[in-house]
Amino acid sequence: MTATAPSRLEAPLSVRELAHRWWRPAVAVLLVAAAVVWRLVKNDLGAPANLELSTAAAFAAAGLLRHRVAMLAPLAVVALSDVLLGNSSVLVFTWSAWAVIGVGAWWAGRTRGTTGRLVAALGLGVGGSLFFYLWTNAGVWWLGRGTFYPAGLDGLLASYVAGLPFLRPMLLGNLVLVPLAAGLVGLVARLERASTPATEAVPAR
Repeated sequence: MTATAPSRLEAPLSVRELAHRWWRPAVAVLLVAAAVVWRLVKNDLGAPANLELSTAAAFAAAGLLRHRVAMLAPLAVVALSDVLLGNSSVLVFTWSAWAVIGVGAWWAGRTRGTTGRLVAALGLGVGGSLFFYLWTNAGVWWLGRGTFYPAGLDGLLASYVAGLPFLRPMLLGNLVLVPLAAGLVGLVARLERASTPATEAVPAR
């Protein structure tokens, strides 16, 4: 009989466990709220376009909650902020992009160990940024073909070229912010272990 290899992902947490460890959902909610506020004020602060906290918040929520509801974190950010900011028909592409990133964050954020979590964070930061760029700029071309861009492949390429200034801050930001989110998840886990009393008695010698 062969032993089962340990999973590379942290086991999911039940609703009851999350209620007991209430600080985990509390931190996740605070990060989502911070991402919403940032999206509302970043233009007034002169921040680069597409420098966002949503991907980092999604990764942290997945690592903290270890529950499928964490997939909704980036969608919650964009939905709540769009109520005030407004949007256009391109939201079909932006919202679906965030939905995919949320699923990716759910998987990546549950990775075990410091090194594995850091690698997963970098992978999500790069992969999420590139996917958002490719998918949403294809959407901009599709919705504006024949008006803003030519309808053929040259129009799609023109949309991608026009989107490059928006890719750079998103990619560079996520290369910093998502690993920081991984560090936050690791810190919470370490503080939990440090504050939990030992439950096993030391055997008598």
